[in-house]
Amino acid sequence: MSHPVAWIVGGVKGLGVPLIKGLAQDGYRIAMNYRKSRQAGEQIQQQLQQSGTETLLMQGDISQVEDVKRMGDEIKQKWGRVDVLVCTAGPFIFKRTPIRELTHQQWKDMVDGNLNSIFYIVHEILPLMRIQRYGRIITFGFPEVEQAPAWEGYGAYAAAKAGLVSLTRTLSREEAPHGITVNMVYPGDIRDPYKEASIQMAKGQIDPQSPVGRPGTGEDISRVVRFLAHPDSDFITGAMIPITGGFTNLQFHVK
Repeated sequence: MSHPVAWIVGGVKGLGVPLIKGLAQDGYRIAMNYRKSRQAGEQIQQQLQQSGTETLLMQGDISQVEDVKRMGDEIKQKWGRVDVLVCTAGPFIFKRTPIRELTHQQWKDMVDGNLNSIFYIVHEILPLMRIQRYGRIITFGFPEVEQAPAWEGYGAYAAAKAGLVSLTRTLSREEAPHGITVNMVYPGDIRDPYKEASIQMAKGQIDPQSPVGRPGTGEDISRVVRFLAHPDSDFITGAMIPITGGFTNLQFHVK
């Protein structure tokens, strides 16, 4: 591929930043979007441009079909292709809230942001990938999501992500004949300041929730995403890949 394009959805802050930087190092032109974090987006765009990476920074809310279509059109007009689509974005309510106490709007926000939005984005980008007969789509879940577990207090998010598992697996089967792989990664409980940190920064640090001992980092996630994005990873599709350090959601708590 000559000058491939990666769209990292909602990646200008947090875990998406190491993904952007890693894929840029791998030679991708980078499309990225933000909803409100314009300053963070402009900052990483400037860093990438200084290192010679072509970038496209877009404002848009992925839960809105019109915004997704507009952003897709911007990428098509600028580069005419998308080779890798990484869907990191997805809202989460950190306050433990039983289903009965959720408002209708909170439920809608969780489902729109974590499930419907992925359908909108994939629906926009798949025609390009089918023309190319090549594509890599990577979605994000939470620990053990492929088992559709109960997650008391976070049921709306869990339901949306469990639905995303089925969507990911269905797409992996439907798009395999077109040279497109679709996989999910799920991080453990990675929090600031480690979301944008390197593995080296976490070495020697203690995380009592992590069976491996140290905190997880954005670089841990980036290494796996870059592997899945590689052209030679074409035999891996429909996979749910944990990047958790052994953490399970039974250990989750709001700090």
